[in-house]
Amino acid sequence: MTMADPTRILIVDDHPFVREGLKQLLAGQSEFVLQGEAASVQAAQTAIAGEEPDVAVVDLALGPDDGIELVRWIRSDHPNVRVLVLSMQDEALYAERLLRLGVSGYVMKNVAGTDFLGALRKVARGQRHVSSAMGERLLSQVARGRSPAADEDPVSALTDRELEVFRLIGEGISTREISQRLDLSMKTVDAHRRHMREKLNLRSTSELIRYATQWVSDRGGAADAAPSGTH
Repeated sequence: MTMADPTRILIVDDHPFVREGLKQLLAGQSEFVLQGEAASVQAAQTAIAGEEPDVAVVDLALGPDDGIELVRWIRSDHPNVRVLVLSMQDEALYAERLLRLGVSGYVMKNVAGTDFLGALRKVARGQRHVSSAMGERLLSQVARGRSPAADEDPVSALTDRELEVFRLIGEGISTREISQRLDLSMKTVDAHRRHMREKLNLRSTSELIRYATQWVSDRGGAADAAPSGTH
């Protein structure tokens, strides 16, 4: 990409309404060009393998697929593709994890369209972007040598894989289906459940299910919403 070339964008979101909203935002910006869109991990991998975009805008919740796994694949197999995560998932917990994986930015879906475009411009320039509140958290983490999220949410102590299992439990997914979705044995899923109970100080599987269900509910909301054009 030369200075005169527009930044090529791939949108990865399983909701057509969100993709259309993002396409409308990009349509009025001469510095960006929509290279393609995808609604699943497999479709995104096919698109990226065919022609790498400059920036992939990725949602974390892609129907039965997991956006975190897509991020891992992009960073491993296509490291030149910058990733901007656009999600309703809790920034305080996920942004830090994803920055460690190598994403260039994290934006919540409830931001205004102008804020989303500002984040996209930063990522296109090779800079990193998080909200000002998250930036303060990360600076505090560096200063204290610990994760600020750990002070607020015990779930932050879970590993990435445990968090994936935890989220699916909270969505009411059975152990068998979790094992199929994540390509894990049921024995491994049960082991993750046991480790999560220990880390969260929960005495039973039913307590874990209630805790996970409430956690997912607290972080739910208008997951289908695209960034609005104005405040």
